[in-house]
Amino acid sequence: MDDFGVYAVFGVNGPPQRLLSANGSSKVRVAVPPSVRQVVLFSSGQWGERICVNAELSDAARMPITIGKLTPYNKCLSWEQWEEETWVDSVTLNVSLEGGNLSAEPELIMAVKEYTPKDTAAPPAARELHGKRKREKTIEEEEEDSNGTKTRKDDENMCPNVTTEKTTPMRKVKGQTRGIQKLFASGADATNLKRAAAETQGTVGRTPPQSAARTKSRQAKAPTHTAPPVSPSARWGQTLCPIDAQTAILIGGQGARTQFCKDPMWKLCTEDMSWVAAETLAEGPTPDARIGHTSIYDPDSRRIFVFGGSKNKKWFNDVHILDTQSWKWTMVEAQGKVPPLAYHSCSMFQGELFVLGGVFPRPNPEPDGCSDSLYIFDPRLSIWYQPIVTGDKPSPRSGHSACVMQERKIYVFGGWDTPVCYSDMYMLDLGLMEFSAVKTTGKPPSPRSWHGSAVLSDTKFLIHGGYNGNNALSDTFIFDIETNSWTEVSVPHLSVPRAGHSIITMETATHCRFLEEDADVDVNDGSGGRTLLVFGGGDNEGNFYSDLITVTVEELLGAI
Repeated sequence: MDDFGVYAVFGVNGPPQRLLSANGSSKVRVAVPPSVRQVVLFSSGQWGERICVNAELSDAARMPITIGKLTPYNKCLSWEQWEEETWVDSVTLNVSLEGGNLSAEPELIMAVKEYTPKDTAAPPAARELHGKRKREKTIEEEEEDSNGTKTRKDDENMCPNVTTEKTTPMRKVKGQTRGIQKLFASGADATNLKRAAAETQGTVGRTPPQSAARTKSRQAKAPTHTAPPVSPSARWGQTLCPIDAQTAILIGGQGARTQFCKDPMWKLCTEDMSWVAAETLAEGPTPDARIGHTSIYDPDSRRIFVFGGSKNKKWFNDVHILDTQSWKWTMVEAQGKVPPLAYHSCSMFQGELFVLGGVFPRPNPEPDGCSDSLYIFDPRLSIWYQPIVTGDKPSPRSGHSACVMQERKIYVFGGWDTPVCYSDMYMLDLGLMEFSAVKTTGKPPSPRSWHGSAVLSDTKFLIHGGYNGNNALSDTFIFDIETNSWTEVSVPHLSVPRAGHSIITMETATHCRFLEEDADVDVNDGSGGRTLLVFGGGDNEGNFYSDLITVTVEELLGAI
C-alpha cells in the first residue's frame, strides 16, 4: 500500500493537514488564514519514483514570496512571516508533485482548518502585539562585550570586515518608508572601520528597496503561480563551477532581504545558455545554504569540492563532494584541523585543494579576524595539513582572488582586511612552496575585494569588478605573467558595477550574448574557442543580479 503524503501545519498550534496523497490530485492550492504566521510543509511515507514536491508562497497578485522543494533527501520546509517581509494577509500556498504516477485529477483548492484556542481574546489585537514583540526583539536582542559595547546577536550573517551605516535592523513596518540598504557599507569613515567592525557586522545582502526593476524581475521569474523558476534568483556570494565544455554548476548564494536562496543549486547548459534547477538531481546530503564558500572541480576524479562559507551564525569548515558521474553528494569525515572560513580562495593542484586566507567567525581568534594561513586538503587521505611555506607571503585578507597559472603558480590579488583594501599581487611557486611579491608594471587595478577573476590563457588572467570600500566597480584588467604587466580593457558588456559575482571561462561554441530575465540580445556573432561567463552579484545600491553575460576570450585578448 502506498502511504505517501504531503502535509502542512499552519501556525504553531495547528494540526497537520494532508495536502497531497498517493491517489489524489498532484496539485493543491491553499489560502493561508490571516492569523497564521508560520507554515511547515513535510512529507511522510515512501517516495518511490516521485522526484520532488514544488512549494511556493505567493501574494495576492500571484507573485512568489518564496520558493522551495521537498525531495527524498530534504523532506521538510518551513516559513515564518518574520523572515519574509513581503508576507501579507492574502498569502497562498501552492504545492505540486513531480514524478511517479501522476494523477489526472484537476488542481485541488483547499481551506485551512484553523486552530482556535479555548481562551480567545481579540485575535486581531493579539496578532498586532505579537508582531510588535517580534520586531522589538530583533532590535533589542543585543549583548554586551567586555568593554560594554553592544552588538546584535543576529549580525553573524553579515559579511565580516565591513561596518553598517545604521545599527538598527531595517525591518519594514506598514506605513513606514525605508532607504536604500547597501550590499557593502560606505567607506567614508575608513579610519574608524576597524573599531566599528568590532562593534557590529556589515550590511552585505541587506534588503534592497522594491524598485521597478526588481518588480519586473519578480514578474518574469513566475509567469504563473504553478510554474517553477526557469533561471536562478538574484544573488551574490555564490559559486559557479564548470564541469565540462557544456555544463557549469551554480551553488549557494544570498539575495534580497538577507535571505539565503531557496533555489541553491542550478545546472547551466552552455549549448543554449539554459538553466535547470539541480537541487533534486543529486542524491545524498546536500550542503547547507551558504555564502562565501568555494567550489572547485577536479577533472581527474570528476568531482566538485565545496568548502567553508557561512550562514547566519553558522560558520563552516566542512567539505562536501558532488560526484558528477553518479550525481551523489557525500560529506567528508576529514582528519586534521582547518578553521571555519569564509571569503577565502581555493585552488586545485595535483588533486589537492589549496585554501588561502579568509575570515574567521566571531569571536576572532586573531585581532583582525582574517587569516594569512595556507591549508591543503588531500582527498585521497581525507586529511588537512599545513605545508611549510617560505618567502614573502600575503598579509591576512579575505575576498581576494587566486588563479592557477601554467599548473605551477598561484597568483593572489587584492582582498580586504579591515580597514585596508588591497591591490597587491603575490605568487606562490607550487614547486618550491615559496611566496614572493610580484612587482608589476602598467596601470594596476585599484584596491578591491569580492571581485571576479578567470584564467584566459597560459599567460594571462582577468580581474573584473569588486568592492573598493565605497562602491561596487565595473572596470576590467588583464595581467600578463610573462611581462608582469597590467592592461585595462574596455568591455561594454561588463559595464555594470558588481561585486560578489562569479566569473568562469569555458570551452564553448556559443556566440557572445547578454542574457537577462526579459532580454536575449545578440551582441557578437563570433563563435568557437573559450568564453568568459559572468553571473550574479550586487551593486551596493540595493540591486542584486541574476543575469548571465558571455564574452569570447578572443574579444577580450583582442582588446589589449
